[in-house]
Amino acid sequence: MSDVIDNKADHRFELEAEGHLATEHYKLDGNVITFEHTDVPKELGGKGVGSKLVQGALDQVRAAGLKLIPQCPFVKAWIEKHPEYADLVKS
Repeated sequence: MSDVIDNKADHRFELEAEGHLATEHYKLDGNVITFEHTDVPKELGGKGVGSKLVQGALDQVRAAGLKLIPQCPFVKAWIEKHPEYADLVKS
C-alpha cells in the first residue's frame, strides 16, 4: 500500500492498494472539512485499507489545522474506535 494522497482537484483522499483505488470524498469550507463518503473497492474489503485511508486522511487534517465533520458513517465509527482523533471533530 502506498501513502494517502490528498487529490485536491477531485476533493478526495486516495490510497492505492493492489491495483485498486480507495477514496475518501470531502468538502472543504474554510477550516472545516466534511468527510462525505468512503469508497473501498470490494476487492480490498477486510484488508484494513479503509482504516489506513481514514487514518492517513485524518493525520493530514490534523497537520493542516482543520476541524472535521464526519458525515460518513465509516469515518464516524472509526473515530469512535480511535478516540485520539476525537479532538478533530468540530463541536
